[in-house]
This record gives sequence, structure tokens and C-alpha cells, in this order.
Amino acid sequence: MAVDPRGKDLKRYLSEDPGGPVVMLNLLRFRDGGRESYDQYANALNEIFLPRYGAEVLYAGDGSTPLVAEQSQDWDAVLLVRYPSRQAFSRMVADPEYQQVTHLRTEALTEAVLQATTPWPG
Repeated sequence: MAVDPRGKDLKRYLSEDPGGPVVMLNLLRFRDGGRESYDQYANALNEIFLPRYGAEVLYAGDGSTPLVAEQSQDWDAVLLVRYPSRQAFSRMVADPEYQQVTHLRTEALTEAVLQATTPWPG
């Protein structure tokens, strides 16, 4: 299962940019013992990279009882992260310093969803 965005995915993400801020939905499934590695990644993200690129965590929480879900559609953690633009997110993941810590996220996860959202009008 994929856990990291690929180059072609980032290109499509940028080409479909409606403009303005973007809230990224993160659905995470951890490997056994992966939570510690993810916590190290999250600390670097919160202390260095999100402030550097003008982003903020809107919500972070553990998955709980699924009420409507097929088998394997439950998640260990859910995050919503707001970036000022899709370009800001793209610059962050291309940052050489970020590249030095992203392995912590990759090593922590068995599966992930990373999806850009767009606000509903009104």
C-alpha cells in the first residue's frame, strides 16, 4: 500500500489547484511500534516545517469505534492540516531538510490516505 505521494500525484495535485488554502485529510494506519516513529516525524513537522510553510494542524486524533465502515476502513489516526496553498505543501515536501525526516513517517505506516479537500460554497 502507498503511504507517500509520488511525483505524478503531486503534479496532478498542483494542476488541479482551485486556488486558495487547502486542508489535507490524513488517514493513518500504523505498523506495530510505528506510533513512536510517527510521533518523531510529527514533532519535526510541528516545530519546523508547518510554521516554515504557514501551515497548521486543525485536528489530530486517534481513530475510535467505526460506526459505518467496511472491514479495514478503520484508521489508527486522523489529521486535518491546513496549508495556505497547494504550492506551500509542495514546497514543504520538496524541502531537503524535510526529506531528512520523512522516512520516519514512511517507516511508521502500513497504509495512508492523503487527500486534498476543497470547501463547500456558502
